[in-house]
Parts: sequence; C-alpha cells; structure tokens
Amino acid sequence: MPLNPRLLKGRYEIQRHLGQTDRQTLLAKDRQTQELVVVKLLTFGGKLKWETFKLFEREAKILKELKHPAIPRYLDYFDVETDFGRGFALVQSYIDAPSLAAHIQAGRTFSEIELKQIVTAVLEILIYLHHRHPPIIHRDLKPENILLGDRSGNYVGQVYLVDFGSVQAATKELGTRTVVGTYGYMPLEQFGGRAVPASDLYGLGTTIIYLASGQHPADLPQQDFRISFENFVNLSSSFVEWLQWMTQPSLERRLESADRALEALENPKLQTKPALVVSKPIDSKVVLNKKAEYLEICIPPVGFSMQLLFMIGFATFWNGFLVVWYSIAIATWSQGGWFAALFALGHLGVGVWLILSILFTLFGNTLLYIDNKQISLRYQLFGLKYYRPRPMSRHKIVKLERTNTSYKKDSDGDRVEVKPRINIWAGTKKFKIGGNGILSEIELDWISHELGDWLKLPVVSMNNEQ
Repeated sequence: MPLNPRLLKGRYEIQRHLGQTDRQTLLAKDRQTQELVVVKLLTFGGKLKWETFKLFEREAKILKELKHPAIPRYLDYFDVETDFGRGFALVQSYIDAPSLAAHIQAGRTFSEIELKQIVTAVLEILIYLHHRHPPIIHRDLKPENILLGDRSGNYVGQVYLVDFGSVQAATKELGTRTVVGTYGYMPLEQFGGRAVPASDLYGLGTTIIYLASGQHPADLPQQDFRISFENFVNLSSSFVEWLQWMTQPSLERRLESADRALEALENPKLQTKPALVVSKPIDSKVVLNKKAEYLEICIPPVGFSMQLLFMIGFATFWNGFLVVWYSIAIATWSQGGWFAALFALGHLGVGVWLILSILFTLFGNTLLYIDNKQISLRYQLFGLKYYRPRPMSRHKIVKLERTNTSYKKDSDGDRVEVKPRINIWAGTKKFKIGGNGILSEIELDWISHELGDWLKLPVVSMNNEQ
C-alpha cells in the first residue's frame, strides 16, 4: 500500500515497508537526526475497529513512559494525512537486528546455554515491565517480537523486546479483558480476555520451545492443553521441567512472576523439591519398577505395631460388645429385643471395618500403577481388589505434590499430627501415597523424585491439607 507523500510531518522520509496487519509498519529516515526510525501508521477506514485505535493509542502512551535499553524508544506521535484518509503515526527507534523467528528460518540453531541466555535477558526485561505500577503486560511474546543482535564472545547476542501493539497496563486485579495475542504462544486465560504477568511467562516458555524444537507450539502434541514437547527437544531434564512449569495451562500451577522464574532457572533445586534422594533407601521394603512404558510402586504390609495392638484391642471390645448385645436382643425378642438387634446390626459395619483394617495392615498391599494410558491405585487383600479413586486417564495428570508433616486440632481441640504424603492430581481426583505413617520421610522423598522424573512434572512441596 503506497504512501503519498513519502515525507511524513516534513521530517520522516519513508524508505520501505516492514510489515502490515491492521496498521502499517514502515522504515523511515529522520532528516533531522539522519537516523533510521520505525513509523507505525494507523489510518481510519471502513474496516478500522475502535479497539484497534485504543490499542494504538495505548502503545504510544505506554512506550513513552518506558526507558529500557532493550525496548524501542518513543520518539514522536502525530496526526497524518494520506491518500487513504486521516490517521495517526507513532515513531520509535529502529533496532537493526533480526527476530528469533528470522534466525530459525535462516537455519540457526541454539544450544541450551544460548537458550538460557535468551531466557535470562527476556526475564530481566519482563521484571522491569511487571514491576511498574500498574504492571505492564506485553501480551504477545513470540519469536517475531524478540530481536537478537550479533553474537558477542561467548554471549548469544543482545536481546530486545519489540512490538508493544498488544501491551496492557494491568488493573488493580491484575487482569484485563481484551482478547489479543498469537495462537500457540497465548495461554488459556488470554482466550478468555484476561492477561496477568504470568501470561507473558507462558509466551516466553513457548518461544523457547519453538527455538529448541524448530516447530510451532500449536503443531506439537498436547495432553489436556499442555504442550508435550519433551520428545522434540534435546535439553537437560532440569531445563525441560522449568519449561513445563512456565507453560502450565493452569495459572495456579504456572510460575507466577518473572522474578520467580529467573530464580528457578538459576537454581534448579527449586523446581523439583525435594530432589536430594535419588536412590532407594537401603532398608525400604517398597518395590519400585520404572520402565519407559510404565511405573509401578508396590507398598507392602505394615506389619505388627503398637498402633495395631491398640486397634486389635478396640476391635475385640467393639465386636464382643455387639455379640453380647445381639445375644441379649435374641433372648428378649418378644419383649422388644428386636429393636436392640437392629441397633447391633446397624453398628456391625464398624466392627467389620476394624477387622478388615487389621487384616490389611498385616497382609494387604498397595499398588500404584501408571502407564501411557491410565493411573490406578489398588488396595489388595487375599485376592480381593479395591480401587480408590477409580482409575483415571494418564493424560489428566496435572500436578505432583509432596506434603510436609503438619498439625491440626481435632474435635476436642487437641493437637494431632498429620503425616506427610504424596498427592498425584489427575483432573479433580487425588491419588494418595503415604499419610498413614507407613512410609518414612526419606522414602517419600525418593518416591516423589522417581514420580517427578517419570511424569516429567515438578514436585511441589507444600503444607499438608486433608
């Protein structure tokens, strides 16, 4: 779309077009400074939407407030007349560097060290933006909007963040309601018109996945909206886990800030707590089989303990009481004993549960089994099998938790210890391992590490919740 005149405001001489969407992006020469500049031009027409004009004005206003060496500088904003009608022009400094997308298209590949250097540079820019009041959210992080200058020594090159056409100053609730972004690099919340600082982290994570795999994120397989990129990249397990954390579909499970993301990148131990126990404790009786196709964890019976002795004593008393009560009821049936018999039968379930609990403690096994199709948690006693919860699809697994020992008050106000355990969330269902004192802390550490490694999920350390 040619412009007439080629000299805007009597100062900016148009050199060539750089691109066009709902606005034109032009390369121009500033006759006053003799420097190249970028001119974004928005002209009014029948197809111009009011929202487009609002975004254009917002970009000019926010860019004017920003002063960062890796962000284009605001230079000018003015009305303009063209052959196609009246419009507005935004002038900003020109950065002579290709985008990450252009680098990939030219055949360049990036090592893990270089990818981490790019990540660090972009996170530092995001920290600057997100720490402003209110936070500035870019909303369109993608390979086309990150420029990379020439390599310098062992450093990948100077990184720049450009195109603030979708930028938003977040409200007090840290949310916006305008749907903008690019498919494949845009998190789920932006499809609902909401964007928060963590939305930019998702865009950065998917950008790095594109650089590492050479494939557009939307072309990679997905499991419950999570990008399954692990088999398409050659990266360390810690960096893969970090990218998984950055690109979690759920805001609640994603890294919440650029500061936190940078901290986790520099200290991988923060990603998979606890990760110190990587081998089976010597005296553990837990049997763990980990193959490429499945993971199986068998927890043997607890055996005899003082707690079990108390349970046996109570079960003996309770069931003996019910037998005596029922015998008396039968003997006095004609005098109303039938009512007492119904009472005894009604409480028989407690006695049966106590007996089964004792038998399971002595002879029962717990088996957690996960393969590429489903996850199941099975309790087995003398050939009888019970599943709780019911088996779920493997692809629904979204979170892995390792809870810590905590304390709560019972109905009498007494302080009661809550044992640590492992929670595997599959959708809204929770598969629990431990929590009853069967497994030691070090066994839980070991099992959670193995689960995190096989599932390719970070292990979240948290306080216990019933």
